[in-house]
Formats: sequence, structure tokens, C-alpha cells
Amino acid sequence: MTSYMENSRKEFKGYEYKEIITDMDKASFLMDGYENFGWEQDDNLSSISQGANPKKVMIRMKRNRKIVNKMELTRLQRNFEACIHEIEELEKSKTSVATMYALILAILGTAFMAGSTFAVTAQPSHIILCIVLAIPGFLGWIFPYFLYKKIIRKQTAKIAPLIEEKYDEIYEICEKGNRLL
Repeated sequence: MTSYMENSRKEFKGYEYKEIITDMDKASFLMDGYENFGWEQDDNLSSISQGANPKKVMIRMKRNRKIVNKMELTRLQRNFEACIHEIEELEKSKTSVATMYALILAILGTAFMAGSTFAVTAQPSHIILCIVLAIPGFLGWIFPYFLYKKIIRKQTAKIAPLIEEKYDEIYEICEKGNRLL
């Protein structure tokens, strides 16, 4: 009886745990990436959507604490996370520059409209000045959209190769991590 109990005992494994909150469209990519550093999805807890933001998901993972090459895997994992962060920043920069220029143009348009309003309400009214100031004011309200779209196209063309390089770097890091497992 005791030999049966000895054979049926499971070997103890200590785990370290990690929780990652990310967009739903990036969850699969991140899970695949972290697997190359010894992480596996924690089956005891499922991924759940965040209440406030249904587009976010929490990924819960675990890794054996006594994994071989833990130091090197952790270093590669940090490089992986840094590359992911750089990709997110590059994605944000596509719209941030465009937003800045569009807002500047819209504020200038608003300033011209304010000048136009002051010109028409002045005593005596300056109708010609009102019209002259209203034209760039309206243009300043209309053109920001088109400027925004144009700058986004340029930024996307400029940043897409950089993002692709980062993905290539991520794949190399994941390959190195996978070889260490």
C-alpha cells in the first residue's frame, strides 16, 4: 500500500506567476511570445475581460521557478517586453504628430473666427474685415481633418518599416528564448 502511495505522489513544482493586461487583438501574440521564455497560460484561472474596458483582457501565466537558464530567459523576456513597448510608442506616434498639427490649425482658425466676430460687432461694423477674417477661420476649421489624414499617411509610411524591424527583433529574441528551454 505504501509503495502505491509513493508512486502516485506528484513531484512538487513551485511556480512564479505573471499577469498581463493587454488589448484583445494582441493577447494571442503576447501569449505565443511569453511561451518562448518558459511561461504557460495558467489553466486554473481563465483570462477575463476588464470590466471598465471590454477591449482589454488579463492574461494569467505561470512558469516553473526552477527552470533552466532562468537568468538568460528573464533577460530575453525583458528585451521582448521593451520591444513590445517600443512598438506601442511607435503606433501612438502615428497619430500624435497628426493630432498636434490638426489642433494647431484648428486653433488658428478659431482665432481668425474670433477676429471676424469682433470685427462685425465693433462700432462701426467692419464687414469687409469680418469677411476677410472669416475665410481663413472657416478654412482653419475644415482643413485640419484633411491635414490629419495626410500626416497619418506620411507617418505610417515612415514608421511601418521601423515597426517591422521591431517585430523581426522580437522573433529573434523569441527564437533565442525557445532554444534555451
